[in-house]
Order: sequence, then C-alpha cells, then structure tokens
Amino acid sequence: QVQLVEAGGGLVQAGGSLRLSCTASGRTFNSYTLGWFRQAPGKEREFVSTILWGDATVYADSVKGRFTISRDNAKNTVDLQMNSLKPDDTGVYYCAAGPGGSNYHNIRAWDYWGQGTQVTVSS
Repeated sequence: QVQLVEAGGGLVQAGGSLRLSCTASGRTFNSYTLGWFRQAPGKEREFVSTILWGDATVYADSVKGRFTISRDNAKNTVDLQMNSLKPDDTGVYYCAAGPGGSNYHNIRAWDYWGQGTQVTVSS
C-alpha cells in the first residue's frame, strides 16, 4: 500500500514557475514507478510525466522542455518543476504510483493516486 500527498499548487501568471512535490508513504515505495497526471475542467485526466527505473524520464509533448520530473528515494518524494507556464497548464495535478511498464500514458496502468493539487495559470 502506498499513500501519496501532493503539495505546491497555486495561482501563477503565464510565464511563471511552480514546483509540485509528492510525498509517499509505504514500505514498498522504492519498488514503484512514479508519475504526474493532470485534469483540466471538463477534460479527461492526461499523462504529464513519469520517471522510470534507471531515472529515465518521459514527458508529454505539451510540457517537454518546460517541465522537469525528479525523484528522491531517500526522502520518498517525486517533484515536478514547471517553468514557462501557460494558461493551458491549468488543472488539478495528480501524483501516481504504479508497477511500471510501457503503458504509462494510461491511467488504468497506475495503482495509487494522490488527492490532487490545483494549478491555475492566468493570462
């Protein structure tokens, strides 16, 4: 069992930055792949980024070059640094943990979810 708690959301102007942090608890944290998803109002939850075994990172095309995911196993955290934010980045951001694999874009491939943190980017 893994529990995930996100923090760091807020309101920012376009072009600004935010850093999201997800803290995990549970004995088997280090055995899970971690990732971030987001959900805009009226839209489906979508993949944002994941960090795989060996610290390989994957990003959605819409955030590539602007967002950076990182993981600290000693602190049981996974962070998402978001730069050059755009109004289209607005939404609730969720941290997720799962067994890994190539199907990381699919929300059904993830076992555990945080409660989400709101990110609002004003134009």
